[in-house]
Amino acid sequence: MAKDFYEILGVSRTASSEEIKAAYRKLALKYHPDRNPGNKQAEESFKEVSSAYEVLSDATKRKQYDQFGHTGADMGGAHGFGGFSQGQDINMENIFDMFGDIFGGGAQQKKRKKSGPLPKRGHDLAKEVTLSFEESFKGVKKDITYYHFVVCPTCEGKAAEKGTTAHACKECDGTGQTTFRQGMFAYSQPCSNCQGLGYTIPSPCKTCKGQSRVQKYDTVSVNIPAGIYDGAELRIAGKGDAGIFGGEYGDLFLKVAVMPHKQFKRVDDDLESTITLTYPQLVFGCQMDIETLDGEKETIKVSRGCPIGERIIIAGKGFPKIRGKGRGNLVITTQCDIPKKLPSDAQETLEKYSELIGTKTNGAQGSITAFFKKFLR
Repeated sequence: MAKDFYEILGVSRTASSEEIKAAYRKLALKYHPDRNPGNKQAEESFKEVSSAYEVLSDATKRKQYDQFGHTGADMGGAHGFGGFSQGQDINMENIFDMFGDIFGGGAQQKKRKKSGPLPKRGHDLAKEVTLSFEESFKGVKKDITYYHFVVCPTCEGKAAEKGTTAHACKECDGTGQTTFRQGMFAYSQPCSNCQGLGYTIPSPCKTCKGQSRVQKYDTVSVNIPAGIYDGAELRIAGKGDAGIFGGEYGDLFLKVAVMPHKQFKRVDDDLESTITLTYPQLVFGCQMDIETLDGEKETIKVSRGCPIGERIIIAGKGFPKIRGKGRGNLVITTQCDIPKKLPSDAQETLEKYSELIGTKTNGAQGSITAFFKKFLR
């Protein structure tokens, strides 16, 4: 006994045409031979759902089927609707067309015809540029040299000799694919005449060999802004590879690497360094001039009784801010120069000083109070 078409598709007898189509599409995708190579059971199931859809998708045939079932002599020819092989009026073109956008080789694909090559944007390129610490602080102009594709100067990106153009491939009619049938299935493959492009260039440009662009060793000057930081990425619009067949240029991306400095370091937008002072300078206070990265001199005032590790801040003398306005600060941290060896007279003087000020320190809040025992000689 033949299976009920509604049961095969898994829909009710009152299902709409859209529900029938959706059910068929789902099952046909599941059992399609391209997805089940060599699976005879899947092939039979595919035939069943295709046969059921062929009848139920047609309003007249569905009405006759609902009234007479599989035995209706006028519904599928003299043999009725017993199976896929018995139904002689199944429109395979409609079935294959439904899957033209899903199966790459087993179904007939509907492709847009091409009369010539389509423009395509060029690739983005990446380079690394190394800066000194001073260059990142003050900004610099750099010449970047690199290879990239440019528009062919002979054909101006058209890929063909002057006076000639590309044409739609005659073998595939511009679709890029040729289709052939084997039994109940249709197969598609890239057109061998145009290599799947859909067009041919009878007289390709001799300079670029029909590629529409050529490679060139080029130089571009880049103004790198003051305050640029290590790891930053700069985008140079339109300096990447040329597009093919008249497509727009890609971009050039520069990744910045900043070399370290012996005296200064960068913390966010602040310029930081240390200054080493003698013990008397810390005790009595002092005034010193230091030279910054831009060659200017800044006066540092060390207050009387300055502790080690004091951060002296000079506002607005750090790195220019890339994101926003203004500059960071210049931050100088104090250190003490403690000699390992002293002349005998200096050592005696220091010992007398120690006796005068005492050997007990006044511990600040949160610190340990220590008691002097003896000097280490």
